[in-house]
Amino acid sequence: MTRTTAPRLRTLVLLLLAAACALLTAAGPASAHAALTGSDPRQGAVVDKAPAQVSLTFSEAVSLDDDSLRVLDPKGQRVDDGRPAGAGGTTYAVKLHAGLPDGTYTVAYQVVSADSHPVSGAYTFSIGAPSQTSVSVDGQKAGGGIVGLLYGVGRYVSYAGFVVLAGGAAFVLACWPRGSGVRPLQRLVVSGWLALTAATLLLLLLRGSYTGSGKAGDVFDLSLLGQVLGTKSGASLVSRLLLLAAAALFIAVLFGAYDKREDEEKRDLTFGLAAGGTVVAAGLAATWALSEHASVGLQAGLAMPVDVVHLLAVAGWLGGLTALIVALYRAPADTPVPASAVRRFSRIAFGSVVALVVTGVYQSWRQLGSWSAFTDTRYGQLLLVKIALVAVMVGIAYLSRRWTAQLARTASAVAPQREKEQVGVGGGREKETTGGSGASKASGASKGSGDSRRAAQLARQRAAMDTARQKRLRDADPHRLGLRRSVLAEAGIAVVLLAVTTVLTQTEPGRTEQEAQAAGRSAAGRSAASSSTAASGAVTLDMPFDTGSANGKGVVRIELDPARVGDNDLHLYVEDADGRAFDIPEVKIAFTLEAKDLGPLPVVPDHITTGHWSASGVQLPMAGDWKVAVTVRTSDIDQVTLSKNAQIG
Repeated sequence: MTRTTAPRLRTLVLLLLAAACALLTAAGPASAHAALTGSDPRQGAVVDKAPAQVSLTFSEAVSLDDDSLRVLDPKGQRVDDGRPAGAGGTTYAVKLHAGLPDGTYTVAYQVVSADSHPVSGAYTFSIGAPSQTSVSVDGQKAGGGIVGLLYGVGRYVSYAGFVVLAGGAAFVLACWPRGSGVRPLQRLVVSGWLALTAATLLLLLLRGSYTGSGKAGDVFDLSLLGQVLGTKSGASLVSRLLLLAAAALFIAVLFGAYDKREDEEKRDLTFGLAAGGTVVAAGLAATWALSEHASVGLQAGLAMPVDVVHLLAVAGWLGGLTALIVALYRAPADTPVPASAVRRFSRIAFGSVVALVVTGVYQSWRQLGSWSAFTDTRYGQLLLVKIALVAVMVGIAYLSRRWTAQLARTASAVAPQREKEQVGVGGGREKETTGGSGASKASGASKGSGDSRRAAQLARQRAAMDTARQKRLRDADPHRLGLRRSVLAEAGIAVVLLAVTTVLTQTEPGRTEQEAQAAGRSAAGRSAASSSTAASGAVTLDMPFDTGSANGKGVVRIELDPARVGDNDLHLYVEDADGRAFDIPEVKIAFTLEAKDLGPLPVVPDHITTGHWSASGVQLPMAGDWKVAVTVRTSDIDQVTLSKNAQIG
């Protein structure tokens, strides 16, 4: 690394650290990888009478099928109608059978979040009083088993195939055009294409079972495959296969027509191949960005192109590194990797690392949202491991740059001597041919064809010995040996880094995990508080809201006491996503008894303290199933209306 490069790198690192501090301290709400944030009835709740339905609220929109929401009685029998549907926003409900007896009921859910990952879980509530149940809520996890394992392997192979395909082709075009004729490099790039194609087909077959039953027998169910093709993930996988067909044409030209051109003619074709290859590689990277974490949540329109750049930078660095190590170890002795090619790759790798750092800082802020998420969530812990591996790779890459500089100086010093040796050898051969021409003509008839075969055999032996000698001389070069070892170490860490990245893409983002934990703590606190008022007939309603603005996400809790005909006391509490009380500009409530066409009856509560409003003397003239609608306004233009039903006796 030159003296002018080091200060620039230090300045860049300081700027990126400052940007990371600003982003992580000013993080706003976002979501990806849906998490359960609320339910009605709540987890562990004991209700007086059987509810008409069970509703679940998630942190983002999810996809459902007939088995996504199941309610099981104490004997494990389903008591829902099997037709879950959206109940407004991110809330989904399933109706229950009438006349359910007292006991403990289990709610099991398995849905697919907008970022394509399956999410599952289970909890219990009781009617009348808790009872024994034969249903276990342990092990309710989607994407597990042999199908989940195969799906994870398929994802790893697909990432590795893309990296080798895109990065290997870029190395040939940008760093070593003569490498297009080197068989080991050809096999490497073709292997990347085959791996990505096979993994994509495998993921397409596994997808239906992975997000559904998890049974290996459902992998070849054509009805499930048809359902997968209609989803966002299925469309992305099919698009990837179409782009791989274009990539096959690119490979055929790169290792066919391009390799057969002379050096001058190659320059004319390089630009076209580079432009076409970049478009295909960006399209392949977009098939991940358009269907996974980047496609949902905060700033999705910016996050998707950032994710594409991140994947291309990974391919440019790790894929080019793989191609370099194959060239250093497997290239023929008469076609060694020149120092100029290593220098070009070093510059490309440096630019890729800069792009990785910039895009990685943005992605970390988007998926974590706070410094505590680094250590308190599994996503953050994996991200710390990834950052450490990248740092080690950058350190080894610095050593590789030093070996490259030494190799370049050695090559420039040896080149003139080799030219002299070649001139001397050439002159000697010419004299030998001239001096022996007359004798050759005189004895040509007597020696016959046997001597010709003997001469050809000796020529092949001399060529093999010369090749072996060149290989020994090449491998004995301490600078080239040091470069090979450092690049091999980089490649070994890259294998582990790619595995961590694959697991990271399947892990719930830290921001969402913390939101779910906060919602769980808030629900547990409210459940304990409401249990003390249950005996008096009080009703407590929890309604998560999201107005879409900054600080526009939270939970509204309404307590109505004694929930009887006549006068009632109403208390309304507003909490943010972390369970802390906070104020909003306006909140309105209305009661409607739709069965009697009565209402809406508006109620304007008085502000008492931070996050607390109340109203006394709320008149409810008739018994029945009343709809309670709450309008929450968090800014001048951002508001949302929520509703739930409450039984008034």
